[in-house]
Amino acid sequence: MRRILAVLLENEAGSLSRVANLFSARGINIESLAVTPTPDETLSRMTIVTFGDDRILEQITKQLHKLVDVVTVVDMTGQNHVEREMALIKLRLRDEGSVDDLQRVNKVYRGRIADVSALCYTSEVVGTSEEIDAYLAAMAEHEVVEVVRSGPLGIARGEQVLSIRQNQ
Repeated sequence: MRRILAVLLENEAGSLSRVANLFSARGINIESLAVTPTPDETLSRMTIVTFGDDRILEQITKQLHKLVDVVTVVDMTGQNHVEREMALIKLRLRDEGSVDDLQRVNKVYRGRIADVSALCYTSEVVGTSEEIDAYLAAMAEHEVVEVVRSGPLGIARGEQVLSIRQNQ
């Protein structure tokens, strides 16, 4: 089962490495990882996407809490949350008339053209992972030259926030 973990941790050199090593040592793959500063400059927020059953998730959560740098861990998967991923997709269109097709698909998926060269168009698409997959499927008749995806980010809906107080 796919899991999205939100981790609040101290903004210290080596914190990211210790978290990644914890997953690696247990043979658990990280599908995507995003780290960003928080309004409190002593803390960072890490979003980890991984796969595992309830037992594996419970084990990894307990191990994360044992790390000195980690303040709190929340499994976003079971919560009401907003989830988005960003992708940059470089395409070589099959012919010049295909620009209309690209613009039509961009309109449907709320994409936008981020770069144009003599041979390629780069679109920026933001949505759920499924929406980005659907965008790629819609553009399959063209040559997809390169795809860069951020991996999903998640944030709780409403007033709930990831904070230090969750562990106190």
